[in-house]
Amino acid sequence: MKIYTIFIAVYITLLATSCGNSHKSHTQEALQIELNNGQKWSVNLEMTPYILEAEQILLQYNGNDYNALAEQLKNKNSGLIKSCTMDGKSHEELHKWLHPHIQLIDALEDAENKEEADKIISELKASFQTYHNYFQ
Repeated sequence: MKIYTIFIAVYITLLATSCGNSHKSHTQEALQIELNNGQKWSVNLEMTPYILEAEQILLQYNGNDYNALAEQLKNKNSGLIKSCTMDGKSHEELHKWLHPHIQLIDALEDAENKEEADKIISELKASFQTYHNYFQ
């Protein structure tokens, strides 16, 4: 199971970095999230709090310290990844959302100015909306 997870992570990373395009365009086209026969996928109860807490941190962000925001979001992702016990198709679909989401947080951490950070924060908000469109 761990080898499979590592393989998927490496595959997604290679796909995302295979061309010099932005962090969104190629990955999202190649890895379109699917619904579960028209229904949202269930995320395990151990993982859900990390996702919802990260979203609340983002929504409560006051615009002052985007580096601190990035660090808080990275900490939540770390807990999310450690708590993952999902497998199968739902796990694969969650990774289609999670990998680009992690890339956005990494980009926020590397942002060189507030304008760049604000753009990434908008993309993170859209990412959480995508999560809610496909997962419960």
